[in-house]
Amino acid sequence: MPTKLSVNLNAIAMLRNRRDLPWPDVAHFGRIALQAGASGLTVHPRPDQRHIRFSDLPVLRALIDDEFPKAEFNIEGYPSEDFLLLCEEAQPEQVTLVPDDPAQATSDHGWDFKKHARFLKESVSRLKTGGMRVSLFADGDGDKDAVKLAAETGASRIELYTGPYGGCFDNEEQGRIWLDKLGATADFAHALGLEVNAGHDLTVANLPPLVQRIPYLAEVSIGHGLTADALEFGMAETVRRFCRACGQSIS
Repeated sequence: MPTKLSVNLNAIAMLRNRRDLPWPDVAHFGRIALQAGASGLTVHPRPDQRHIRFSDLPVLRALIDDEFPKAEFNIEGYPSEDFLLLCEEAQPEQVTLVPDDPAQATSDHGWDFKKHARFLKESVSRLKTGGMRVSLFADGDGDKDAVKLAAETGASRIELYTGPYGGCFDNEEQGRIWLDKLGATADFAHALGLEVNAGHDLTVANLPPLVQRIPYLAEVSIGHGLTADALEFGMAETVRRFCRACGQSIS
């Protein structure tokens, strides 16, 4: 199956939040993305609401339920009690747990699965009891012990942090090294029965090698690079370009 694309709407929300005005409309651009072929929408509601606001969640949930019932809603965040309550209310198909400090500008590392084993097991169990699939943000550095511990939490998926790979846009040799590491991590996770997602600094240029190396890659979540391209190509055409980069046959 081709890799699915989930469009992260945080960058659009950040632009909206620069003014006390309702545009750009997050739900409107989510609709365009889904109409153009995206398989889902991703948001990361941080405690300070500097990107997605808590009030956006029911609007996006209703958009998917009413107009795109086959699409998925993916909510990312650190599993604080407030975040877990948000998820239980919004009922996303997938929750991606990330080890973010509230002050971080963006997610920039995977979990320390040994340190947070009990905490993650409890969070995963609670979300799964609520009917949500759980993915855990993981470093793609080939650490097999970390992947084993991730599997022991009961999560269904890991999401490979691809930031170092994306950061090699001007260094092909380093890019190949990171691609090999990501592939090795994914292969080991796959062998343990974990599904594999990926996200962070993925582009139309670096997606095809990643999908070729990890042919069972379930989903990529992309926001920054996709939003940047949308300034040039428009949202609909940009989503189509990213879908094709994921290996999808889309006109």
